[in-house]
Amino acid sequence: MNLVRFFVLVFMMISVNNLYSQSKETQEVVAETSKLKKAVETKNESAEAESYYNIGETFFNDRNFSKSEEYFIKSKNIYEKLNDKQNLEKVIRKLAQSQENQNKLKSAQSNYQKASKIGYSKSKRSLNANDASRLSSPAPENKADAILSNIQISEKENNKQDLAASYSQMADVNIENKNIPKAEENLNTAYQISKEQAPQQALAINQKLTNFYVDNKDFDKAIEAKKSVLKENFVKENSQKKVEQIQELAEIYIKKNDPKEAIVLLKNAYDIALQKGHTLEAQKSVKKLDSLYNISENTDASVKLYRDFLGKLPDLVSKDRSLVDNKILEDTEQKISQLLQEKKLKDELIRKKNIFNYSLIGVLVLLTGLIIFIFRTLKKVQIKNKKIALQSLRREMNPHFIFNSLNSVNHFIATNNELEANQYLTKFSKLMRGVMENSSEDFIPFQQELDLLQNYLALEKTRFADKFDYEIAVDESLNTQNLKVPGMLIQPFLENAVWHGLRYRTDKGFLSLKFTKNNDLLKITIKDNGIGIEESKKQKTEHQKTREGRGMKNTLERIRLLNDLYKKNIVCTVKDSENGVFVEVSMII
Repeated sequence: MNLVRFFVLVFMMISVNNLYSQSKETQEVVAETSKLKKAVETKNESAEAESYYNIGETFFNDRNFSKSEEYFIKSKNIYEKLNDKQNLEKVIRKLAQSQENQNKLKSAQSNYQKASKIGYSKSKRSLNANDASRLSSPAPENKADAILSNIQISEKENNKQDLAASYSQMADVNIENKNIPKAEENLNTAYQISKEQAPQQALAINQKLTNFYVDNKDFDKAIEAKKSVLKENFVKENSQKKVEQIQELAEIYIKKNDPKEAIVLLKNAYDIALQKGHTLEAQKSVKKLDSLYNISENTDASVKLYRDFLGKLPDLVSKDRSLVDNKILEDTEQKISQLLQEKKLKDELIRKKNIFNYSLIGVLVLLTGLIIFIFRTLKKVQIKNKKIALQSLRREMNPHFIFNSLNSVNHFIATNNELEANQYLTKFSKLMRGVMENSSEDFIPFQQELDLLQNYLALEKTRFADKFDYEIAVDESLNTQNLKVPGMLIQPFLENAVWHGLRYRTDKGFLSLKFTKNNDLLKITIKDNGIGIEESKKQKTEHQKTREGRGMKNTLERIRLLNDLYKKNIVCTVKDSENGVFVEVSMII
């Protein structure tokens, strides 16, 4: 239920923040969408195409090339219909650049050629023809000639964005020709040109430059280049970009084999992401830090980091503007889709109502599915953790039992009683083997459990021959072969009866172990006529009082886990009786 409340809270926070927090890119898209709606309603196709182009350019400048391609295509189709060559050349060139940035080189080359044929001016035709030639030519010399021509055209027209792109392309040719110094020079030039007017392009070029240095094992220059971009105002004033650049700087230190500096940087990035509300960036820092901690085997730091992240996640999500922007952009794109359908549908009010209802149902279904998925995942994790804990408890032998057993062997040997020592060791090893063989199972056949307990009591009888006798009674209606019970679950109770009750008697005592069936319940009763719980506590030394009883504590924890995992409804009762201690354990069979 707490998880449901969390997601409802996140949904409400996103809805409220939607009114107050929008990035510049989101505002531009929303504003153009309003213009687009007006253009559709007034059937102004030229204005409609312009709005699609402006939305595409916003995505292009934000380096979201797949989205920019989508809106440039919509704009292109309308300009083709209107035969508006000037705007058509502009949008087709942008479309080609979007496709080139996605490595769709054949489509980009085709569109550069189309743009060159319908260019509104000679310089535009040459610019697009050169780009088409650059992509189609396999020879580096031909590519270089085309790029140099574009550099001259862009410088003449003062087109900074295309000029920076051309220098970056020239660096690719330099790298292909293995002219490393020239490639470095051209990338630096491209960065200096773009950083004033196109920060996103500058960041991409800077990343290309640092990758170039890393590929050439020049980590110091890569670090210097990345640190220089962190000083730029367009990074310092954008906390999300700042976090991303710090993470990329940390990645360079990792490749340089300097994990300590990388950890410092990633912690800084994580802190900024938490403070400014960047969920994905914080998560990325956590994953990187966890990877570095795993390499250094610093498990404690990793666990502490994840706990800190999960604890701060609700507050982080509430401050995350990117979640708001994504929701706004998603809603905006839905509105654009609706505008296209409104051209064909007459009954606008009915259509809007249906779309709203379907969208609401889709969101609810998606949210419900997400909640169910997370619940199931958490349930699986919880079950797995409980099984691991249960397995750990099963395998944890009672140290008192092993210590006292070995002491008994030592006593037999010290008194030259080799026969008793050999017999005791044989029984002890058989019991240990039986315990270890069943340590991987939560439940074992009842007959195996009975054999283990008989073997254990035989050992204790050998150790304290003059202290007690015992009997084991099994209900005849119990199916000892098919019935399965938790292995060695009641052994600690028997050990307590012997070690804390019967061995302190002045005369011989008696221990009774009974298994009875009552409908669907298996009842296990243990009775002894030892000195009792309260008297046993009084006889403990100060040292014994300070020691923690692991056997009983582990047994009660096992019972809790078995009840959680298998719904066995195991109930345990331990109390003083008139003569000794009475223990009853019941479980569903």
